[in-house]
Amino acid sequence: MVPTSENCALLLAAVVTVLSCVLLPGAQAGLVGDFNHAERCKDSLYMGTPPRGYLSNSFKKICQRYEGKPRYVTLYDPQKHIPIYSAYTFKKSDGEKKVDFPWMFEPQLASEKSSSNMEPFPQSTSMHMNFEDSQAVLEDYADVVQYERGQLNPDEHQADPLDKAATYSLTNVVPQIREFNLGPWAEHQDIIRKRLNNYCRGKAFVITGVTTSGHTIRRNNLDRVAVPEYMWSAYCCTAFDQNAPYFVRYKFPVFGAYGLNDRINNHMVEVPLKNLEKFLKGRMDVDKNFQIFYNDCVPDN
Repeated sequence: MVPTSENCALLLAAVVTVLSCVLLPGAQAGLVGDFNHAERCKDSLYMGTPPRGYLSNSFKKICQRYEGKPRYVTLYDPQKHIPIYSAYTFKKSDGEKKVDFPWMFEPQLASEKSSSNMEPFPQSTSMHMNFEDSQAVLEDYADVVQYERGQLNPDEHQADPLDKAATYSLTNVVPQIREFNLGPWAEHQDIIRKRLNNYCRGKAFVITGVTTSGHTIRRNNLDRVAVPEYMWSAYCCTAFDQNAPYFVRYKFPVFGAYGLNDRINNHMVEVPLKNLEKFLKGRMDVDKNFQIFYNDCVPDN
């Protein structure tokens, strides 16, 4: 068969496609259809499996990449401009919070042709208009003194400087009432940090998310960023210290918590995983099979 120019073009296109897959694994990351490959942040999830049961088709799956490496995953609502949850692996840390990292955005939410790595916001605020339809921007948080930027994957639960830097994406942030953010929420994150530091002997997977009730931050007479009603979090660590005191041991391998994002009655309530799922089913658009961790964090023996 004599190669025609059309056949040659098709062959060339096939070769380029194969080379792209082999040489550019990062090209598959950023916004993804699923989280089922390592380069798509699979390793941030227990058994490589995200929470199941969310009914909305409008949420975006983000493999949060920084400096070319997958760091954690986020399910993002591009209409409410907040993450629904972030899932990450906990790293033993001293709890020190860095404050010198720039805030970043997700280019692929604005254009699928953009970089699959998060990038710092441009200095020129006029540039932010290019992607403010798809996500929150710095201006949304500029004049709202009652709110703090609450990280779902917190800086304090990471150890490597690049992993810490990657938590400073606005796609990992929700508006938290100042009193809640600085009080019960910060205290809970530190309790979990110390518990996992001291008693988790293997890898710990954490998923932190929100429920919403309609309150929003408005800017220029537009609804910009949804304000969570409740914050929730759960961890899964199957290899833990079997000799831990009972008051700690019964909170392994898996446990959860929730708290009201408000000025009062905002204490964090720690509960077993099934209790947390039952609580959330009544407050989120999920089906009856809603499950936070694969097989409820029970290892397959």
